[in-house]
Amino acid sequence: MISRDLIEELRTGHLLLPDFLAQIEARFTQQEPSILAFLPDEQRFDRLYDEAEAAILAYPDLIRRPLMFGALLGVKDIFHVEGFMTQAGSRLPAEVLQGMEAKSVSRLLEAGALFFGKTVTTEFAYFSPGATRNPHNPEHTPGGSSSGSAAAVAAGFCHIALGTQTIGSIIRPASFCGVVGVKPTYDRISRAGVIPLSPSLDHVGFFVPDVESATNAARVLYADWDELTEPLKKPRLGIPEGPYLQRVSQESLAHFERVYKLLEEAGYELQRIQAMPDFEEIRARHDVILSAEAAAVHADWFREHEGLYSTKFTELIRRGQSVTHNQLQSALAARDSFRADIRRTFLDHNIDLWIAPSTIGPAPKGLDSTGDPIMNLPWTQAGLPAINLPAGKSQDGLPLGLQVVGNWYKDESLLFWARDLEKALVTL
Repeated sequence: MISRDLIEELRTGHLLLPDFLAQIEARFTQQEPSILAFLPDEQRFDRLYDEAEAAILAYPDLIRRPLMFGALLGVKDIFHVEGFMTQAGSRLPAEVLQGMEAKSVSRLLEAGALFFGKTVTTEFAYFSPGATRNPHNPEHTPGGSSSGSAAAVAAGFCHIALGTQTIGSIIRPASFCGVVGVKPTYDRISRAGVIPLSPSLDHVGFFVPDVESATNAARVLYADWDELTEPLKKPRLGIPEGPYLQRVSQESLAHFERVYKLLEEAGYELQRIQAMPDFEEIRARHDVILSAEAAAVHADWFREHEGLYSTKFTELIRRGQSVTHNQLQSALAARDSFRADIRRTFLDHNIDLWIAPSTIGPAPKGLDSTGDPIMNLPWTQAGLPAINLPAGKSQDGLPLGLQVVGNWYKDESLLFWARDLEKALVTL
């Protein structure tokens, strides 16, 4: 992965941007054919060298260079980028999918980032996999739906890559690829300019190599970022006991136990809490919301181009078409109650963060599936901020992650605390 210090070296002129691009070009040329994180772009590096020259001319005064000067940006191909087509991993006619540049993209480019390219996504950010392979082992999935974005950061092609999460499409691929992935509180990063899957569940987030990089990215991407002015006490961590945690494989559950014992030894106070006894109901209503809203989003496109949709996405739309208005509203109301209940547990049990495995296990072998997102589903439904922290490897040498979840609109404290947690996990 790209060193956390590289952006600062580019900003201060200690590393020249053209020299850095030459290094990335050599890496990309060698490794991308076996990873396939990006959509093809024959002009990629000609364009980047031109943009780098323009950036240097625009900021001759090193002190005035913006926060993300020279950072290479990958963008999941459901985000619109001015001058580039959006295909959303689909076979639909490209002209029907286009729109105004995503606000998240614009904010990063205005802060000095350079657009590296569109990353591979599953079809419309659902479950039909793209071509991307896991950089740690190309026989294994990188996860999805933000497949290319996670792989691009893991392979060291990008400083930052944008993705989305509607079930587990940031935290899961971040875990599988061994990078930091951030899913914000619902709607704290703008969804404007992104093709929706389920507007009530969609979150725009991002992938980076480390927590320090995540904090810098958040300062740009959050319109309402509220910088902490004083250190916070060590957080008290909650472990969600019950049917949710029982979804994890035996190998990953044993690994999770090693993780939280390590954190106890590092001075963290942990509490086991019975949580989500109605987990099957939580999962079922997530599908009701997702399918109903996906069917509504795609109603016109599906009517005109049904034959161009995959079997998996067609099944999703058909399920959604059978959901009544009252059923959807009931599911949304139950979602709101669930969010309130989870928020209340922070106070009732005096905890600051939840911790859980990011996935049920390491990245599965094969490319026909992107893996199970069930460990991310409840936190997405509640809209709470979450981060994946790399946390060692499986017996087969594949990355494993720790999912850390903060309270509603507490993204700033989540990222602050994540720095120390990241340091504690390095020894795994």
